Amino acid sequence: MSHADSHADPVLLHAAGSLRDALNEVAASYEKSTGLKVTATYGASGTLREQIERGTRAEVFASANMEHPLALARAGRSGPVALFARNQLCALVRPGLAVTPANMLDRMLDPQVKLGTSTPRADPSGDYAWEVFRKADAIRPGAFATLSRKALQLTGSPISPAAPIGRNLYGTLIAQGRADLFLTYCTNAKAAVRQNPDQQIVALPDSLAVGADYGLTVMLTATPAAWRFAFFILSNDGQQILASHGFAAPGMQH
Repeated sequence: MSHADSHADPVLLHAAGSLRDALNEVAASYEKSTGLKVTATYGASGTLREQIERGTRAEVFASANMEHPLALARAGRSGPVALFARNQLCALVRPGLAVTPANMLDRMLDPQVKLGTSTPRADPSGDYAWEVFRKADAIRPGAFATLSRKALQLTGSPISPAAPIGRNLYGTLIAQGRADLFLTYCTNAKAAVRQNPDQQIVALPDSLAVGADYGLTVMLTATPAAWRFAFFILSNDGQQILASHGFAAPGMQH
């Protein structure tokens, strides 16, 4: 490595909040192997995209959907968009509430059950929850109106509460009684249950299941180091770290 490299500006990563643990580990591994630093900003993908559109300096953008990075690419701000991870929506459920894939829709519709989601448009997780509601409407006409009206948009907006330091936000919201059943990524739910072992993760039935495709793009103004970091995320090493955090990693060699 040349002397100039070691003093290079850090790579600027903007990434979906659901990637925080995984990409922090990917960045640490990249720094260890190259000596190049990564500075990460995490948040709701839609909000990050708006900040980039308004001129926030960014180099690598890792979104929880394909739509936001594709918008930057179409606007001539970034290069091609690569699918680099997949996730699923799960239900994180409070202790003592009997939820199964079979009765999931009844529980979600139950007026006594507080249903938590993220914020649509700002956060893809909220958009995916609304996709679940649309699927529910096909099974039970009128369900979309009921669910979209009752859903408590507890995360993903600029005014949403932050988790206490070192605590999983979704597990905290369930523990505080803010929601009885929270539709979030399975990776988030797994992290919540590690900290709150009495909480439950329930898979959505096939009729309601929604998958999340995560897209990666690099701004046209990015440094070579930023492109190197993006390729590292797509490499077998990067993909193995994502897989270890519960993502489906399309680039892994078997």
